Amino acid sequence: MDYVGRFAPSPTGPLHQGSLVAALASHLDARAHGGRWLVRVEDLDAPRVVEGADHVILDQLRALGLHWDGEILHQSSRHQAYREAFDTLRRQGMVYACGCTRKEIADSILSSRGYLPAGELPYPGTCRDGLHGKPARAWRLRVPPGTVRIDDRWMGVVEQDVADEVGDFVLFRADGMWAYQLAVVVDDAEQGITDVVRGEDLLGSTPRQKVLQTLLALPVPRWMHVPVVVNADGQKLSKQTGAAAIDTQRPLAALRAAWRHLQFEPLPAADVPAFLAEATDRWARRWEIVRR
Repeated sequence: MDYVGRFAPSPTGPLHQGSLVAALASHLDARAHGGRWLVRVEDLDAPRVVEGADHVILDQLRALGLHWDGEILHQSSRHQAYREAFDTLRRQGMVYACGCTRKEIADSILSSRGYLPAGELPYPGTCRDGLHGKPARAWRLRVPPGTVRIDDRWMGVVEQDVADEVGDFVLFRADGMWAYQLAVVVDDAEQGITDVVRGEDLLGSTPRQKVLQTLLALPVPRWMHVPVVVNADGQKLSKQTGAAAIDTQRPLAALRAAWRHLQFEPLPAADVPAFLAEATDRWARRWEIVRR
């Protein structure tokens, strides 16, 4: 099977050093395999989208020498595809309406457990058997029981009991938007993605995506989750934490910083093309990829 990878930025602002790490890793993995590297603009969350940010991101990628293959896919043009996948799951009896607010979910967990777990709150299944007079706010997947195993190329084996640790997760949100988990698996299948290389912060959602891929009879890609960049306070570097945009006037410096974060020794390359050529060779050697 021919390799197809992808980089899928959200157009909420320009690329920063954290997003460049994911872009570089996915680009190198695709080129090391002799495969295609696609770019998908994940612009589903309309209130967070910054007008023109997608064009800024694409210009940054060009300046960094990270050239993609084929057409750019925008999630905002894909609503019908998500609806069809949703309807497939509903016909299987795997979808139900939920009327719970976030506060009600938290109160229910606190009442049953006596404490609130750190991080994402697992949905307690309140509306599994009906809305009990509440209006529908969102639609959830009826998650099957059992442990989901992910063989991650960087992180190793990851196992999660999605039904217990996450609960029935949302497919269609209360604000009328499709959830990321559904959109990403539908788009990966549409684009023929064989390998997903992205930041470690998305590792926790990967078992959910595998659950959906299984229920929808979609191909399951290989995954690699690379370490995220953090700021001085230990927070993930992001637009929300004030991450600065990549300086495209100094592309080689930005690439070298991302390369170091991926735990490689410095490269002596004098320009961007030479850097990317040598980095691709070293990436292939590290991951024992047979170059085509």
